[in-house]
Amino acid sequence: MSRRRTETKARLTLLRDPAFARVFAARSVSAFGTAMTPVALPFAVLEDLEGTPGDVGIVIAAGAGAQVLVQIFGGALADRGSRKRQMVRADVLAALAEGLLAALLLTGNATLPAVLALQVLIGIGFALHFPAAVGLVPLVVPRERLQPANALLALAHSSALGLGAAAGGLLAARFGAGVALGVDAATFAASALLVAGVRAGPQLRGAAASLLAELRAGFREFVAHRWLWTIVLQFTVMTTGWFGTFAVIGPIVAQRSLGGAEAWGTIAAAFGLGLVVGGVVMLRVNFARPMLVATLTCFGGALLPLLLYTPSPLLWIAAGAFVAGLGFEIFNVLWNTALHTHVDPAALSRVSAYDAVGSIALVPLGEVLAGFSVEAFGAPATLLAAAVAIVVPTAAVLLVPEVRHLRNAK
Repeated sequence: MSRRRTETKARLTLLRDPAFARVFAARSVSAFGTAMTPVALPFAVLEDLEGTPGDVGIVIAAGAGAQVLVQIFGGALADRGSRKRQMVRADVLAALAEGLLAALLLTGNATLPAVLALQVLIGIGFALHFPAAVGLVPLVVPRERLQPANALLALAHSSALGLGAAAGGLLAARFGAGVALGVDAATFAASALLVAGVRAGPQLRGAAASLLAELRAGFREFVAHRWLWTIVLQFTVMTTGWFGTFAVIGPIVAQRSLGGAEAWGTIAAAFGLGLVVGGVVMLRVNFARPMLVATLTCFGGALLPLLLYTPSPLLWIAAGAFVAGLGFEIFNVLWNTALHTHVDPAALSRVSAYDAVGSIALVPLGEVLAGFSVEAFGAPATLLAAAVAIVVPTAAVLLVPEVRHLRNAK
């Protein structure tokens, strides 16, 4: 057996640890359901509510906007309280809101204001869940095994995303968006049960201080790492182009030119497959300069808006989505491992919250503008602007020496 195969097999033994296995299962089941929503929800607005592209942008942005507003506080609360308990409560909130949204759609009682309100609650659930989830991993995994743990979690997430996207497109096309969203609600509940049973190690905390003081301390740690905050600035712009394409323009193009929800489910599933392959790569490969490699992989994200421009044949668009997913997953594993190994453990959830907020700060605006831009200027012009928003900041951040030269922590 080759050395690389032996190392990969050793890394898989992490799944024998009960605590990590529960985190792995929770990530899998939650991602499966969550992947259905970006596929199903736009078609719920366009078909069940007979909405416009602008309405799609507003609905998608409502959840992202709520996440932006609450995320920083979610990180501070996770660092000063229990990361595990916060994840459970966040999943329960999201399950209840998603379940009610599904019920309204299935009974024909959904309205645009009701959908917006429930999307806000779901966004709050994500805001509380994400920083706690990032901070929980080092409490169940030894430091020297963080990259394989992050790669396995990325594999769980991405495999489930691919399957969930395909299932979401199929369910939305055959049975309606309400069914897909109902499955998502059930997966949130299952994730809460799994995380509740995790036995985590002790959580390091800084000296007792007010919430505001802890937020300031977290921000000082965030800006202390130039590679960190410059890449977050890159993502502030880049994610407007990506999410504007993936969450708003892509489903609209699919409905108009590619055959509807099932076609978009195929494209989303190809993106998920790319994520899976990226996770497999990161189980087997280490990079001496992780942030340089991570940044280079982001250029693949521009393929999806460029291939939707005409649009290209479905197979080509799916291939572009696959390449984007491959790159984003390599980035994700390298990024999370860098956070876990270069950032003060006591401030990890707060730093990850600042990371998340900075990365998605303009996403709600981008999603709203994407919908209205399609109405005003057409999908091709909007997609070209999205591709520029991905390429330009990615090229710019490569000029930062700390991004190019950051080394793996020993």
